[in-house]
Amino acid sequence: MTLIIKIGGGEGISLSPILTELATLIRAEPALRVVLVHGGSHETNILSEKLGHPPRTITSPSGHTSRRTDRETLDIFTMVYCGRVNKSIVEHLQREGVNAVGLSGIDSAIWRGTRKSAIRAIEQGRTVIIRDDLSGTVDRVDADFLNLLLDTGRVPVLTPPAITDDGIAINVDADRAAARTAAALEADELLLLSNVPGVLRDPRDPGSLISRVDATTIESARAAAAGRMKNKVLAAEEAMQGIGGRPVPRVIIGSANGERPIASARAGAGTHFVGGALPAGVA
Repeated sequence: MTLIIKIGGGEGISLSPILTELATLIRAEPALRVVLVHGGSHETNILSEKLGHPPRTITSPSGHTSRRTDRETLDIFTMVYCGRVNKSIVEHLQREGVNAVGLSGIDSAIWRGTRKSAIRAIEQGRTVIIRDDLSGTVDRVDADFLNLLLDTGRVPVLTPPAITDDGIAINVDADRAAARTAAALEADELLLLSNVPGVLRDPRDPGSLISRVDATTIESARAAAAGRMKNKVLAAEEAMQGIGGRPVPRVIIGSANGERPIASARAGAGTHFVGGALPAGVA
């Protein structure tokens, strides 16, 4: 069985308990193949402020948000994601007896992507075009390389950035990169874990959780998703559509916190996307 887990990098997420749970799961199921994808947005924001280059965001006309990524921001981003966060995760897993390998999407060109030549964004109510942003999307995943690691008992720990065909590092959404990785590896499950319990009808009310999404309810999930949740719902849809590989039969958006978050999500907590490939929405 192949399991892809993406842990968000938002404020309020404690990595240690979930990494300990993951190590326990791997020890209990030696045949389980796991790829861990992670973010680092909160720590990047903190370092950006300290370095005098405050974080900025871009909001597309459809409401999707992303980090405004100029060259200096990409350098800070890489320091945090590929350095501090990635290696602290690998250190923890190694201490737990898991043979983890920390890599970014640019290593061995694991994640090849396309840089956005022009981005439409909403600024102060106006639509503007941004042409110097170093961001994009993952188009291809080197499944052969990842399978080589998995077949030798390693646990890849992956993080943005990705790399373009002409060798430019680009910031990519880690949720969508995890979805492409899950499809490319023909994974059985994809867990997207963050600092929220799932897709909420009302972001201020944890009791408004949408627990199940299928072809008949996907529009309501899209409508309910706000801010960064829009990207997670899009990632879940892309995984179930099998973009870049095979459709992933089970996708869960759930909380990275609480007692045993991996087991809780797999047992029914969070928002479960079910019922096969979902109809395409608007990115």
